[in-house]
Amino acid sequence: MHMKKYLIYITLAFAAMLTASSCHERYVTYDDAEYVMFADTIATYPVQQDVEYFSIPVVSTVTRDYDRTFGVEIIDKGNNAIEGLHYRLQSNTVTIKAGETRADVMVHGIYDNIEAEDQLTFQLRLVMNDDLVMPLYGKDTKAHLMKVCPFDINAFTGYCVFTSMFLYDYSITGSYQRLVYTEKHPTEENTIICRNWLNDGYDVTMKFHPEDPLKRVVTMDEGQVASDEGSFFGTAHGDDKILVRSSSLNESLFFTCGSYLYLWAEIYVENLGEPVGTVGHFYNIMEWISDEEAQRLKNEGM
Repeated sequence: MHMKKYLIYITLAFAAMLTASSCHERYVTYDDAEYVMFADTIATYPVQQDVEYFSIPVVSTVTRDYDRTFGVEIIDKGNNAIEGLHYRLQSNTVTIKAGETRADVMVHGIYDNIEAEDQLTFQLRLVMNDDLVMPLYGKDTKAHLMKVCPFDINAFTGYCVFTSMFLYDYSITGSYQRLVYTEKHPTEENTIICRNWLNDGYDVTMKFHPEDPLKRVVTMDEGQVASDEGSFFGTAHGDDKILVRSSSLNESLFFTCGSYLYLWAEIYVENLGEPVGTVGHFYNIMEWISDEEAQRLKNEGM
């Protein structure tokens, strides 16, 4: 595996970060004015192996004492997701029940026909009287499909290529990539131990949080020792420990389709528990590879 491939994964990670946005519903009251709309004009939805449908919410500004049924049509222009191949609607109508202000368009994402790197979208439109359309908001929505593979902590164990902007800035050898070995933590759930992560002789842990399929977060506990100071700074500014924790500026996400993560880590220094200063918030990528690939990289000097 060459440097070009790792740069491709960096690009994919940034793309995944830009597209992995959750669906936020908005409920707004406009006195007695009745408007019906999709809750979002654009949103990303997870396609999962073990979840048959995801929902696209439709909302109304008022309740009625009767059921309201609206047509749902697919807008062909501008779509690259193909109906019947990548997704299908459970129904071409949606009904807001009497006394309620919300209903859901149920969509089946066809998991086996979607690749992890696909950027697929389709657009829907509500079929209804024009007087129900809120001015400037409209009656359309654009849905992005994001394939989400099942989470398995074992997919994040073994050898990985660690690419670090901290190493890029401070490595005395000029190398910003390391071959790191990771193991499942023996007692902490969804946690791995990264052996010799930033420097030989220093192990750190990372915890995976797979609850939200669109934003699977990975965190690092505070106060972990990643290196001595002399190995990177040439001198000690504190108690000769380079510490690491999750960055408070950016979230870190992991991706189950492909077994890689991007990590924002804060590197800092203390002296007997008192803050000395923050070195910076650094972007890192970890991509898990096979034992065979790891051996080849070792033979090449990584």
